[in-house]
Amino acid sequence: MSKKVIRFHYKLTDADGVLLESSEGREPVKFMVGMGMIVPGLEKELVKLSVGEKRRVEVKAEEAYGLIDFNRFVRVPRSALPKEDLQIGDVFQSNASPLPFTVKAIEDDYVLLDGNHPLAGEDLTFDVEVIEYRDATEEEIADVDAQLAALKAHLEAQQQAGEEPGNPA
Repeated sequence: MSKKVIRFHYKLTDADGVLLESSEGREPVKFMVGMGMIVPGLEKELVKLSVGEKRRVEVKAEEAYGLIDFNRFVRVPRSALPKEDLQIGDVFQSNASPLPFTVKAIEDDYVLLDGNHPLAGEDLTFDVEVIEYRDATEEEIADVDAQLAALKAHLEAQQQAGEEPGNPA
């Protein structure tokens, strides 16, 4: 069975109807089916659509960016962060995690960071239009395979270095 590529335009809103992002004015999003490149709940619905079809897709948090995982919260010394004038909502990148950490609380000498995806715990609504639905080319398959191999190597290197994903470094 050949791998499929779907390209689509979208508008993403939260449960209150607030626009979070959109592909308007940009190239459509392109992904390979079954590779985990977009949120599972959206992918599950996009594969049912035809080129030119428009649909509103409501995705529960569990099938979007997941529920909030309180194990991804970490309390670190304020001095461990590169910025002195911290504010709630500031975002920091770590070598130990592909996701950024968001400042959730500031105590005297410590800061509470949240390593969840910024949209974790959120039910989302996507207004989508499928632009293209076709077999993937050999080049596209090779490119995705190479990206996955690089990610696997990166994660293995982190494990060998003793880094724990989710702890800012």
